[in-house]
Amino acid sequence: MARLSLKKKNAKPCDFLMLVLTVILVIFGIGMVFSASYYKALNSPSGSPFTYLEKQGVFALIGAVIMYVCSYLDYHLWQRYSLVILAIAVALLVLVLLIGTNVNGAKRWIYIGPISIMPGEIAKFAMICFMSAYFSGSPDRAKLKGLIIPVILTLGVAGLIILQPNLSTAITVCGIVFGMAFIAGLHWGYIVGLLGAGAAAFVVLANSGTYWAARITSFQNPFKDSSGDGWQAVQSLLALGTGGLSGLGIGKSIQKNLYLPEPQNDFILAIIGEELGLIGILVLLLVFALLIWRCLRTAIKAPDRFGMLMASGVGVMIGLQVILNVAVVTSSMPPTGVALPFISYGGNSLWIFMGSVGILLNISRQIDEAPKEDPAKRRLRMRREARQAARARRTEYL
Repeated sequence: MARLSLKKKNAKPCDFLMLVLTVILVIFGIGMVFSASYYKALNSPSGSPFTYLEKQGVFALIGAVIMYVCSYLDYHLWQRYSLVILAIAVALLVLVLLIGTNVNGAKRWIYIGPISIMPGEIAKFAMICFMSAYFSGSPDRAKLKGLIIPVILTLGVAGLIILQPNLSTAITVCGIVFGMAFIAGLHWGYIVGLLGAGAAAFVVLANSGTYWAARITSFQNPFKDSSGDGWQAVQSLLALGTGGLSGLGIGKSIQKNLYLPEPQNDFILAIIGEELGLIGILVLLLVFALLIWRCLRTAIKAPDRFGMLMASGVGVMIGLQVILNVAVVTSSMPPTGVALPFISYGGNSLWIFMGSVGILLNISRQIDEAPKEDPAKRRLRMRREARQAARARRTEYL
């Protein structure tokens, strides 16, 4: 049974490097949000250049509290309530379509006074919790019959997200489930089949002549419609090209001066590239790579299968969003509105990522809690297994 908490005085040290990497990303994100949003903030109703800086700072402080609490909550608690969390996420996805606020043609937010809830972000975490609990129940659940429930749930959740519309989050949810199923033991043949089905769906949608067809093909030549669908991609490429190898310097971006829409959000990497250059982007990607490595290391050393899948799911979520964001900013895929983890402006995304890291820190605290076998019993077990293997070989020979 999951414990509600671990006593702080008895708690073991967490993965310190993972904690440091997360703090570095969050602090760097706050600084870049301030830089990227400077001119947009000046043109906001408040007229203060510190508007987004102050909000992101508050988001980060709340995220720090969430991460701290999650690092001391026994991670098995998420397994116990995984179905409840998923039900809440699905209810919010339905609710946002009914009463969500329409912003730029999309219903992705539910506003309760000054608080905004983005159900798509909650859905990603909910799917990680549920799929970790589901696949940890039995290794057979990663086989054909066991995949029925994950496929139905994934299609349902992704479908509700697409209706907002929010293609990037839907892709992320599908990618998370796909990656977790693979880690849980999904046969490579199914992987090839799913990739083939995804490619076929992409081709059909790209040639359908619909709104989505225009969105997913505009990235191929954004300069063809540089004042329309290709505007963001063109401005992003101009920012990256202007930054060159070493960048223009902190605060000296040109594209953030009301050329690149919402530069503090999905395209903040373009501003980072313009101000810090290719070197700055590579250093940032190195920090992400180290964080993902610590996630996978925690997964490998986790005390049980649920902890392994939970850590893997978080690592897949972070890695997938980094890849998608880089692809969007470099016009390697359609602009889908995917946030750069820990860096892009916004509370919901930051809280989910920091809370997820907190869960991994708790898993890392319990790595050494797995029961250790007594040396004497271990020697007896090995001798017994050796005798059994010898008898099996003799029987096979006879």
